[in-house]
Amino acid sequence: MPTDPLPDDSRTPLERMLAGDLYVADDPEIARRQQAAMRLAARYEAAYLEDPATARPLLADLLAAVGEDVDVRPPLHVDFGSNLSIGARTFVNYRLVALDVARITIGEDCQIGPGVQLLTPTHPVEPGPRRDKLEAALPITVGDNVWLGGGVIVCPGVSIGDNSVIGAGAVVTRDIPPNVVAVGNPARPVRDL
Repeated sequence: MPTDPLPDDSRTPLERMLAGDLYVADDPEIARRQQAAMRLAARYEAAYLEDPATARPLLADLLAAVGEDVDVRPPLHVDFGSNLSIGARTFVNYRLVALDVARITIGEDCQIGPGVQLLTPTHPVEPGPRRDKLEAALPITVGDNVWLGGGVIVCPGVSIGDNSVIGAGAVVTRDIPPNVVAVGNPARPVRDL
């Protein structure tokens, strides 16, 4: 095993990750938890294809919180699931990628288009720490009654305000205020609602 690039920090990589600090991503405990999440997501997908109502308990086991009348169409891809919360009456279309190394909160009454990516991990820009497999993460918050169009990418640390609409294919690199339509790469508000 390579030398620990953080020798002065006695915490485990998982403890570092949960604290929001740099950690070594190639850790057996982290990998075990990710594998468990992948297995549960696969079970959820199989159950959903048979009967979405009977699949709900599996989704509740996978995620940190699931509100009433939430519909998540599989496949759903998460790192852990335990850092992802989805508010009541939210609809998530096919192929959501929610890399929930840090907390991801999706509000109530949201519409999440197909192929949306919510990406909390960050990696060092410098080549040495990146080669050492160091990463960290920043939380993502999606407010209530937000619509993320198909293929939207939300970057680490971003918050999207209530009632906003993010146009299909937009890359959200900065916070978006409430009550706007934002489009483009990087996403910028183009209209008030």
